[in-house]
Amino acid sequence: MDDRDGYFGERVAAVYDQEEGDMFAPGVVDATADFLAGLSGGGRALELGIGTGRIALPLARRGVPVHGIDLSRAMAARLRAKPGGDAIGVTIGDFATTRVEGTFSLAYLVFNTIMNLTTQAEQVACFRNAAAHLAPGGRFVVEVMIPELRKLPAGQNAVPFEVSRKRWAVDVYDVATQATSSNYIEFVDGRGELSSIPFRYVWPSELDLMAQLAGMTLRERWDGWTREPFTSESTRHVSVWEKPVG
Repeated sequence: MDDRDGYFGERVAAVYDQEEGDMFAPGVVDATADFLAGLSGGGRALELGIGTGRIALPLARRGVPVHGIDLSRAMAARLRAKPGGDAIGVTIGDFATTRVEGTFSLAYLVFNTIMNLTTQAEQVACFRNAAAHLAPGGRFVVEVMIPELRKLPAGQNAVPFEVSRKRWAVDVYDVATQATSSNYIEFVDGRGELSSIPFRYVWPSELDLMAQLAGMTLRERWDGWTREPFTSESTRHVSVWEKPVG
């Protein structure tokens, strides 16, 4: 792994788009891009943690100019190699603090990417960075899971989420620090190889406070990209905060 790329170096980038999860389903991608395009108001969009362009490319095809920030050169290279990828600018850096030129009508983080920032201070900095990039009236969108702590019986700190012949995967939680990690054992030729990626889970109310510290207010919150109501049974949320006009 290239240390400059963090946990998303060439090994991960090479197979990232081969994942079979719901996040790659055409209906999910289309709903996400439609939601974001509707909020862009015809202005520019900034994706924090743009990766290989899963959402940036279909959003650009909807006529929205997109720029991205990502720490991983390997992921950015995969984006540039795709049709239309060379039209999307990517700035290499930590999306919590890296600045790019110009202002945007929309900034967004999808699929738990906010959790890649593993401290509360970094997540607060990310909200401030997003707000600094937004024009007055601009929106900041975050899609993130609700921590699955209800699945943890007393004395247990791990939740398996995949058990197959190819891979075992389990999330491990530390409820005292909100630290979590996704841990994978990949089976190849009869041998297992362990990898682990750290995260920090975050609650909706905590995100609202981060937005407030950055000078933004909550505009809407949904269960998903097709605007289902957010309830106590929701397993994730899509939230939109707005930067004041004046």
